[in-house]
Amino acid sequence: MSTIVAFTPDQVCRVTSLSRRQLRYWDDTGFFTPGFAADRRRFARMYSFRDVVGLRTIATLRHELPLQELRRIGAWLHERYEEPWANLQFFVVGRRAVFEDAKGFRGVAGSDQMALRISLSDVERETEIAANGLLHREGSQVGNIVRNRYVQHNAWVLDGTRIPTLAIWDFHLAGFDVQSICREYPRLTEVDVCSAIEFERQRTSQAG
Repeated sequence: MSTIVAFTPDQVCRVTSLSRRQLRYWDDTGFFTPGFAADRRRFARMYSFRDVVGLRTIATLRHELPLQELRRIGAWLHERYEEPWANLQFFVVGRRAVFEDAKGFRGVAGSDQMALRISLSDVERETEIAANGLLHREGSQVGNIVRNRYVQHNAWVLDGTRIPTLAIWDFHLAGFDVQSICREYPRLTEVDVCSAIEFERQRTSQAG
């Protein structure tokens, strides 16, 4: 399982090659709604790992099928299954999507066409690899401090992570040295920690 629990739309786009416009449109029209977007007045769209697996499945099927066919089967599936795009084995027969569940193949009665199999295990494995690739930080991100209204409620964080500089500052005030803080946050370097401490020190000084 990916170490990322919740994915932002930008991260989903990087993992699935879908566009933000597609994600927004599919959500607004009810075709695919992210798992962590219950209250739009307060929170941005956030996607679970299973959501991303489902979206990669749809992205793969879209190479073979028109969106109208995916909408047709999607509407039927969502009335009967939880997270169908991430849990069912799909096949393409002609210009139609069919799937396999505990009862066998559904939607292929009378068809003698060759079925193209969409391997769910392959989609899951590829999603996990791509998701973990998001954890890689570029050299320019190390020691850099940013904020994004979709990350940690717009708190200042270390670039390429969701770790608030304030959390580093709290450890610092508690008497942890730089090396000890790095052990608490293995993804961070000493440069990150020192930058966060200096950043919060200046903020505290300005506030005083």
